Amino acid sequence: MHRVKVTVVEEALDANNTIAAANRADFDRHRVRVINLMGAPGAGKTTLLERVLGRLEGVRVGVLEGDVQGSLDADRLASLHVPVTQLNTDPSFGGECHLDANMVRSAIGALPLSEIDLLVVENVGNLVCPAEFRIGEDVRAMVCSVTEGEDKPLKYPLMFRACDLVIINKVDLLPYVDVDLERLCAHIDQVHPGVEMIVASGSSGEGLDRWRHWLMAAARPPAQVSLR
Repeated sequence: MHRVKVTVVEEALDANNTIAAANRADFDRHRVRVINLMGAPGAGKTTLLERVLGRLEGVRVGVLEGDVQGSLDADRLASLHVPVTQLNTDPSFGGECHLDANMVRSAIGALPLSEIDLLVVENVGNLVCPAEFRIGEDVRAMVCSVTEGEDKPLKYPLMFRACDLVIINKVDLLPYVDVDLERLCAHIDQVHPGVEMIVASGSSGEGLDRWRHWLMAAARPPAQVSLR
């Protein structure tokens, strides 16, 4: 039984990766760079986007907003006058706690790919499943709030290993929570040595310029390497 279960999981991930490659081909054809933004519910993903999306100089940005139900976050971002597409996993996909490649593919027709340079996919809030499923993205970032505690990198290492950037958010609350920022950073570095980190606060504004510049850099295609 154990072997059968592992085979099924592997086949599901292989199928997902095939669809993710098709998504990536569509994004590349339109010259759109894609960021998969992940993190736990309440980590502050939407707030961090709200604070910078209107200030990405020269970058045309769109958002694919993933939630189980509702459009609260999409409504907030749409007020910034950026194109936002809502993708709910319930009921169409059974209330899944993550976005997978097939779900994203179902939304591609609604995305204004010819009008944007950068697509930010705000994944469903979860510290496990989103890290397992590629969706055709170029880079991955995650938001980790200090209110979640110092132990999350050790308890959910895959999420931290899967990301190119970790934003440690809500540092304005450090005086009110029993969290040692240095220890949290050390735990992140332990599971993903050398990963880029930004210490930030969507409320106070700390770290937002670094976050904004990271997004702007992510919108640029990688430098072409000359073979001459």
